[in-house]
Amino acid sequence: MRHRKIKGKLGRTASHRKAMLRNMTESIIEHGRIQTTLPKAKEVRKLVDYVITLAKRDDLHSRRLVIRVLPNKAIVAKLFREVAPRFQTRPGGFTRIYKMGNRKGDAAEMAVIELVSDEKAAE
Repeated sequence: MRHRKIKGKLGRTASHRKAMLRNMTESIIEHGRIQTTLPKAKEVRKLVDYVITLAKRDDLHSRRLVIRVLPNKAIVAKLFREVAPRFQTRPGGFTRIYKMGNRKGDAAEMAVIELVSDEKAAE
């Protein structure tokens, strides 16, 4: 039974959805921000927060768990080397979503999802 299992299907098969979310997560880690539709941004936020939380532990087991989700080892290395140390003292909420209005072609609600910047470093 699917009671209380909240997960956006996004109109895709499980394999397509998994691949799409993996690609979007890798893009966010690589570039810091991406533009996508609002439902996709809300779904990918869960995966990005999960891998950053794992990367903050910085041990072999967490590295293997992240590689299970993100098979690109260059992205995983960047996650552990650059991204996770930025959020070491932050307990959660590593991403921010900005609504961008509707897309011209099909009126889909667009959003930008980005990694939260360091407020302390900016001061």
